[in-house]
Amino acid sequence: MPKAAADLSFFDAEPLLGMVATALVALSRRRFPGEPVYSDNIQNAYNHLVLRCLREHVTPPVSVPAMVEWAAKVPVHRWPLNLPAEYAVPERFLVDRDTRTPTQSCYEWTIKSNNAAAEKFENLLIAEVLEECRRRKSPESYTAFRELLITKPTLTDTQLLAATTEDILLVPLYDAIKRCYDVVPAALRRSGVYTKCARCGCLLVPIGSRGFRCELDRCRRDNGGTAGEAIAPGAGPLRQLARPLRMFITGPGLAETELRDRLEALGAGLVVQMWPNYDAYDLRVVFPDNRVWAIDVKDRTDPYLLGRSTKPFRSDPPFDRAFLVVPEYRFAEREDYRRAFERGLPEDLNPRIRLLTDAELVRMVRNAIRGFRTADEKEKGQHGA
Repeated sequence: MPKAAADLSFFDAEPLLGMVATALVALSRRRFPGEPVYSDNIQNAYNHLVLRCLREHVTPPVSVPAMVEWAAKVPVHRWPLNLPAEYAVPERFLVDRDTRTPTQSCYEWTIKSNNAAAEKFENLLIAEVLEECRRRKSPESYTAFRELLITKPTLTDTQLLAATTEDILLVPLYDAIKRCYDVVPAALRRSGVYTKCARCGCLLVPIGSRGFRCELDRCRRDNGGTAGEAIAPGAGPLRQLARPLRMFITGPGLAETELRDRLEALGAGLVVQMWPNYDAYDLRVVFPDNRVWAIDVKDRTDPYLLGRSTKPFRSDPPFDRAFLVVPEYRFAEREDYRRAFERGLPEDLNPRIRLLTDAELVRMVRNAIRGFRTADEKEKGQHGA
């Protein structure tokens, strides 16, 4: 009896793209050659990519370093994978062609490995901080922690020590906070100094002989990232948040705090709370009539993946309506952003969570406030009559 053909369907489409993305992120974190040179996860991802290419009669990359180059030059929609139409987006790469580092899209595709040692260290750190804040019954400490990672992604050792010891809310979190920051490599210096991005405060990556490039999508869209403060190497090392934290805490965090500021500027008795009850969601907006809107802010490149990964909002603290908010520039970059998100969103969440741009949300809040004012004026008029 002939043997059944091996089922290689797992090594196609989304699973294979996730394997390769995970391998690329792992490679970017390596500082020195290992023994063996490449871990099993990296080697397996490369092997299965080669196998897929050969099955589809596509010339594969000839080595692991060539796979990195390939991911920087070949957009995802041209890979020999049977991906849904939602992924057929031109100019979507897993490796940035200028910095040769994983793109945000690559990080979004990263999958959890079955190998416990390959767990995302950054996620474990956030979980550790949450657990410590809950143990101390101090949601304020978690809020202070998030504010630090958003507003100060780059610090010297002295500044890091001062930031975490001068704020009583952060003192218990010092060890975890220090592990959030990596020592900055000298490769980011130009003419002997490091340069911050004027918008986000992360370090710019030198490109060519004169240019710079910010790693965050929003800053890169705005002229690549504007040069801000220059930092000369001091007596101690300069530290910067680990890249996944810069991408998924600092980047969206700037969108969160900018949205908070825009909402608070509307006034009219509006109360905006950040990361309530240990980050149940990002913003809790309380209106004058005590209605509550829960808002989660995501700055994601892939709307279909965002829809698929969206989960119900935690119900404590309670709310009346829930909104998922994405910065407006993402919709400008991709005309079908909303439709792709809705196709990925689980059916049971479709009526419960609504996707808006930040500008749309601000308009809705402004209109709601106008409604309160109109109702108040009518009531006053009736009493006056």
